[in-house]
Amino acid sequence: MKNLLKKLIAECIGTFVLVFAACGVAALTGGDLVATAMTFGLVIVAMAYSVGRVSGCHVNPAVSLGCALSGRMSWGEFLYYVCAQIVGGFLGGLAIFGIVKMADIPRAGNACNGVIGGDLTAGAVIGTLLTEIILTCIFVYVILNVTDEKAGTSKKAGVVIGFTLTLVHLLGIKLTGTSVNPARSLATALNALIFDGTTDALAEVWMFIVAPLAGAALAALLYKFLNTEKGSKTEE
Repeated sequence: MKNLLKKLIAECIGTFVLVFAACGVAALTGGDLVATAMTFGLVIVAMAYSVGRVSGCHVNPAVSLGCALSGRMSWGEFLYYVCAQIVGGFLGGLAIFGIVKMADIPRAGNACNGVIGGDLTAGAVIGTLLTEIILTCIFVYVILNVTDEKAGTSKKAGVVIGFTLTLVHLLGIKLTGTSVNPARSLATALNALIFDGTTDALAEVWMFIVAPLAGAALAALLYKFLNTEKGSKTEE
């Protein structure tokens, strides 16, 4: 139980830092493409080599789902991880937006995710869901591979994962704002309600919960299919 508590605290801290730093940069710069994408990637690298030693640095319910479906964690542990990530993300948003408000610093945005084009048409919603499913699938699939003990890449995993998150942000920011992380999306949507009184992001947040989880499930299926023992023997 003590080890689980340490893992949950680590996940809470990691998700706090992700939202505080990366979503903070997105909000202050208006979602500047390079600055925001790089910050998300750098945060993951930093957390991977710090809290990652304790919890594996999921800091994302989609990553935890991919691990659970791949048999790397129990479903009970998965639920605990998700709760810790949601709490950490919310506190990270509360901290950065609270500091900005107290200091009376103007924000260029709220770092919330949104439907492609800003219109809730059927095409825009479908495009948004597909974008998030594909981006999350890429991200989680890379994670499952580079953290595989048989791959022998564990020491480099944090860097690879960080660059992959930067990659998906470079593509996704101008489309959906890039979620690939339900905890991050829920955190900014809730804080937009608290600090701006807007409910738009909260009304659309279901897409950025459902799509990343679907993308993670797809990544886990691909990983299990392509990384079977039979496939490994064939390569040998």
